[in-house]
Amino acid sequence: MFLIQKRLICQRVITRCYSFDYKSYIQRRRLKKNYNKDIKMTTPHVHPFRRVESTQSIIHMHRQPFNVTVIGSGNWGTTIAKVVAENTVQNPHLFAKDVNMWVFEENIDGEKLTEIINTRHQNVKYLPGIDLPHNLIANPSLLDSVKDADILVFNVPHQFLPKIVSQLKGHISKNVRAISCLKGFEVGAKGVQLLSSYIKDELDIQCGALSGANLAPEVAKEHWSETTVAYQLPEDFKGEGLDVDHKVLKMLFHRPYFHVNVIDDVAGISIAGALKNVVALACGFVEGLGWGNNAAAAIQRVGLGEIIKFGQMFFPESRVETYYQESAGVADLITTCSGGRNVKVAKYMATKHVDAFEAERVLLNGQSAQGVITCKEVHEWLATCELTEDFPLFEAVFQIVYNKMPMDQIPEMIDELEPFEVEEDDEEPPATNTNTTTVRS
Repeated sequence: MFLIQKRLICQRVITRCYSFDYKSYIQRRRLKKNYNKDIKMTTPHVHPFRRVESTQSIIHMHRQPFNVTVIGSGNWGTTIAKVVAENTVQNPHLFAKDVNMWVFEENIDGEKLTEIINTRHQNVKYLPGIDLPHNLIANPSLLDSVKDADILVFNVPHQFLPKIVSQLKGHISKNVRAISCLKGFEVGAKGVQLLSSYIKDELDIQCGALSGANLAPEVAKEHWSETTVAYQLPEDFKGEGLDVDHKVLKMLFHRPYFHVNVIDDVAGISIAGALKNVVALACGFVEGLGWGNNAAAAIQRVGLGEIIKFGQMFFPESRVETYYQESAGVADLITTCSGGRNVKVAKYMATKHVDAFEAERVLLNGQSAQGVITCKEVHEWLATCELTEDFPLFEAVFQIVYNKMPMDQIPEMIDELEPFEVEEDDEEPPATNTNTTTVRS
């Protein structure tokens, strides 16, 4: 019964999205543009690609400062918590000084990890050598850490999200706002779901996303980088100075070394953030095989095409511009395919002839490469929709990770990709000598 429901969902999605009508697409874009002009004078919405001013004077608070809690204390979770805690100190009119960080308690050489963080102000297991702000408070109790929170920042491996959300149910006010830094999807009875949407639906709170070309160790060392935050104002938005909006989020995450652009396209940055990890595994495979930069570039080209196609097919509200204009798009893809956990794990698999889970155990100090989980979720969804052949790179990665397909077969699998055809407007002159533009995906 569950499988039948998933297939019905697929059929509805594909019927709506698979046939790409270029003329209709242009009409929708014009309508959106006109709509944005109409609402500009009546709402505090920020243009999706316009940067928000970072001066404190633009926000006049009409409420108590926001309490912020970060849920998660791994490599990236601790890094984001550091960024947030630095900003709460510098913006006392906006945020309460102390930032709670929920930590899954562990013993490190006989000491509790929370005690180490709160006394030595370092996360010696997941972010060693980085000094943390003294106002960042490690808390081993999930419920205690969120009890007074106005803003939740989720930053845990996404396979743990359902358990965490189930514990939070009934303990979170509907007025709480959230940002998800997670990478991946939730595949279930509702089909394939963004993790921000899963948080929103399960906890009945508004949730945006943060994603970008951000390797945690570089951000933690305060090497300059940029990121994208996406957030849509909820229907119960209480007004500027009373509720979380784009300006507040800019102030929460922007640092001199960590530049933030705030947009509306939650779907776009979430899709790019999840699927780039799958592409990075493929880059690690060809790197481990010794095939060089040309092969890695080919993988990224095909991977970007499949990311955009997946977004347009299953999340038509996502904007194509996000994939190439934002840090969360192609910039994040390039960075992730140049290094990071997924590339390391895949390269180790290729050179040591071990499976992904052994590579994670050896290399990641208890953490995980999110592409390993995401490629399975994507495969399951595409298989349900009978569309695995439309995404040969994603399928190749899954087959290598879970079914031990030889890595050197990747070129043959990618070569089987059919052109993704876009219909031209008959009233306009064709761009080429043919009536069909072929987009290589």
